[in-house]
Amino acid sequence: MSQNRVAFVTGGSRGIGKAISTTLAELGYDLAINYFTHSEEALLVQTAATQLGVHAELIQADISQTAEHSRIEKFLRGTFGRVDVLVNNAGIAPAKREDMLHAQEDSFDHLLRTNLKGPYFLTQRIANWMIELRRQMPDYLPVIINISSISAYTTSTNRAEYCLSKAAVSMMTQLFADRLAEYEIPVFEVRPGVIRTDMTETVKHTYDQLIQDGLTPIKRWGLPSDVAKAVEAIVKGYFPFSTGQVIDVDGGFHIRRL
Repeated sequence: MSQNRVAFVTGGSRGIGKAISTTLAELGYDLAINYFTHSEEALLVQTAATQLGVHAELIQADISQTAEHSRIEKFLRGTFGRVDVLVNNAGIAPAKREDMLHAQEDSFDHLLRTNLKGPYFLTQRIANWMIELRRQMPDYLPVIINISSISAYTTSTNRAEYCLSKAAVSMMTQLFADRLAEYEIPVFEVRPGVIRTDMTETVKHTYDQLIQDGLTPIKRWGLPSDVAKAVEAIVKGYFPFSTGQVIDVDGGFHIRRL
């Protein structure tokens, strides 16, 4: 069994996931870094983590395919023997933005499998293992963190399926927080706003102008490192009497202003 605490980050090779993985490595966590298609980027994250002195392993898997989850658990058990932090970060945007009056069913199904069904059943599986470990190790203090989006409550009618998936992830957080509280396993939702990543690169010009015009009280793009700092605060145990909590990392977007 790993002597360090272990974090499993889905979608950990780029953007927000990369920043979270690197931050956890800096905190001394051994890492299981999940990726699906971007192997070169994943290798770079693994190398950076290893240079920080932790044990970092890559696991290629499509989180949307629940049949993959047993292989993931077997890998984590065999490689590390424990998992202390699960970060459900992997997610996708629609391949094509379409008016919800004309959007296609296959896009809806694919996105919901990736952003909701996969994380839900992966969390179910890892949570049961965490319960098992809690019974074996009294000082074991696991945590689950879901990365959602301001789209959980903000409409975008040309990517409705994305908004629905993130709203559901928000409720998923509440449900797991409720169910796992008796085992002292807290569950948190980190809710990013407009963050500079590959996903937002295609709409950069639009958001540059919106931010300048006052979309957010803090007039700048959010950075992946901003989201990683919220994860850092959670895993450091700064919220010992909290679960089901939403942490907004959005430049104040959530503030209702006149």
